[in-house]
Amino acid sequence: MPKRRKLDTGVPWVELSTTAADWKAADPRLLATMLGEIQLIRSFEETVLELAGAGLVHGPAHSSIGQEGGAVGSIVALRSSDAVNGSHRGHHQFLAKAITHVAGGELSLDALVDGDMQAMLQRTLAEILGLAQGFSGGRGGSMHLQWLEAGALGTNAIVGGGAPLAGGNGWAQRFAGTDDVSINYFGDGSSQIGSVLESMNLAAIWQTPLMFFIENNLYAVSTHAREASADPRFSIRGQGFSIPAWRVDGMDPLAVHLATQEALERMRAGEGPALIEAEVYRFFHQNGPFPGSAFGYRTKDEEKSWRGRDPLALMGQKLQELGYASEAEVTAVKDQAKQAMADAVRALIEDDPEREGKRRIIPALWPDPAWVDAGIRSDASELAGLEIVEPSEIGGEWRDVKFVDAVAQVMDRRMELDDRIVVLGEDVHNLGGGTNGATKGLAEKYGSKRVVGTPISENAFFGFATGAALDGRIRPVVEFMYPDFMWVAADQVFNQAGKARHMFGDNNDVPLVLRTKVAMGSGYGSQHLMDPAGIFATAPGWRIVAASTAADYVGLMNAALALEDPVLVIEHMMQYGDADRLPAGDLDYIIPPGSAAVRREGSEVTVLTYLKMVEHSLEAVEQTGIDGEVIDLRWLDRASIDWDTIGESITKTNAVVIVEQGAQGPSYGAWLADEIQRRYFDWLDQPVARVTGGEASPSISKVLERAAFAGTEEVVAGLEAVRAAWGGK
Repeated sequence: MPKRRKLDTGVPWVELSTTAADWKAADPRLLATMLGEIQLIRSFEETVLELAGAGLVHGPAHSSIGQEGGAVGSIVALRSSDAVNGSHRGHHQFLAKAITHVAGGELSLDALVDGDMQAMLQRTLAEILGLAQGFSGGRGGSMHLQWLEAGALGTNAIVGGGAPLAGGNGWAQRFAGTDDVSINYFGDGSSQIGSVLESMNLAAIWQTPLMFFIENNLYAVSTHAREASADPRFSIRGQGFSIPAWRVDGMDPLAVHLATQEALERMRAGEGPALIEAEVYRFFHQNGPFPGSAFGYRTKDEEKSWRGRDPLALMGQKLQELGYASEAEVTAVKDQAKQAMADAVRALIEDDPEREGKRRIIPALWPDPAWVDAGIRSDASELAGLEIVEPSEIGGEWRDVKFVDAVAQVMDRRMELDDRIVVLGEDVHNLGGGTNGATKGLAEKYGSKRVVGTPISENAFFGFATGAALDGRIRPVVEFMYPDFMWVAADQVFNQAGKARHMFGDNNDVPLVLRTKVAMGSGYGSQHLMDPAGIFATAPGWRIVAASTAADYVGLMNAALALEDPVLVIEHMMQYGDADRLPAGDLDYIIPPGSAAVRREGSEVTVLTYLKMVEHSLEAVEQTGIDGEVIDLRWLDRASIDWDTIGESITKTNAVVIVEQGAQGPSYGAWLADEIQRRYFDWLDQPVARVTGGEASPSISKVLERAAFAGTEEVVAGLEAVRAAWGGK
């Protein structure tokens, strides 16, 4: 008979509820502020639903009516320098943080709304309506509410997507030596999401001052919590990651406040993350002004029972019971809030002169349509004043290096001069420089605070990096061991990092570098070898660089680290061991966007290529005898590509071959060919030709792998096809 011993995680998991003594002991000013905040939020939300019912809200209106107690209870005592983010249902969280910021943490019930408060309410409503005066110029709308000054990082339409970002903000707070904290709000539906669970693990490992705040409102749209989890007490998640957890009645704002204070004490003391589960209830359906019972997934009796526990009614009742406010004073609070919202509506909405009895948004308040693409990336003005040098023009002494050593050396130089730079990724801190030596010497020199090994959880650690970049006190350099792993982190890479600047109205810099390597020829198979350039080129917000020489790599990486945008830096595994050269002096020059390099001048065909294929293209030109002009693109994204150099060459040669190594499906050349044919159609004597790999991802078999990607032979064939189209001349 085997021995059995009951195991215990040793991590607190408690249920906290208030007593009459707690209410009596509570600061009257705190209780009054809670009542005022909940009433302002309630009146705001009622206004949004009313406008949505009138067809004036373009898009969803995810009401938080009924759930305000959790947001207010947890936020009312926060500093403005503490940060919060939330999910698509985040009006109440945003407003609680904004109201607390504007009021300085304390509201007066007899003068609830001053000029600053009124301006904030109007700007928030304007943002939800998609208007220019909104916090993000109308781009964020209801689901992407951000006000950085107040510590509102931005709500998030991707379920669970905000957890890694809040984690990154908390990481940056700790990195900067503060005792500020971050709170990520999400619901029962997000509690099974991988990004949330990965973030819990990473926050626990890194002792991040991050609170995971679960608003358990029982329903993910119409799916009950019992259908989503074997144990619908979602605070149990903390036990699996050694995170202490509190379970509270979210309809009781004071209970939430007391639990939050206990959690904050731990977090501010540097003891790592905490988790609070607040049981709340949304009085309306997922979206719009109807109750859930109208759609059949909740009963009217259930809704009536929860409405009897309304946090707004509770606060008014308690203030009267304790003698802190009269019934008339509580009513006056409601009247002030409703008047404030009526004034906000009046400033944004008018009677429609063309439709009797209807209203419309005042036309002059819409954003200018010409602004639609502004702010996808920075304007690169941050590069002004840096030393721009073309490596081919650098004189003096040069020294011999391997390509991979240049990767490590330029990072060493930048980390030496900028203590915000942090390198993170799987194994970057071990093995004498990671799996390929690209971080050689960095861990020993800069320590574990700035060279950070991560667990195998790309979604979390890239999301943490994005959150830290948005904060600005860390400039993360993330390594994905192989580019295929971007699909694991696709939400954070594309929905979050790439879109953040534009989505929030150009309020955010995103200074982040993502390094990865193409590994074709290494035998690592279909899930490790792809070229990511084509995928990133079609994703908004990203810049892309790819160097064919060590000296170029230095200039391109320096530029990438100076830009306030996410930049993908593509390397090639087959380059790492190549003998190369670097200038003998400091590695401080940059190669800015819009800087292609002509590697060979020619008159018969323009060959556009990058990375390892520059070498193969030069070999192919020599083998065919075709007078090809070989251009190393270096900067690959739409905003950074050097159209001047490309155009000058095409108007001379009248023919183009785009050369890349990877598969046809995610091809970089596909979009580039389309762009070239629209820009330079009148100068082309034949269609743009493309050299790529095959349709399949490379296989493990050495023979099949080589057949799947392009090399010198395929470039030769491509050039010969161009020659044949000339009639053999």
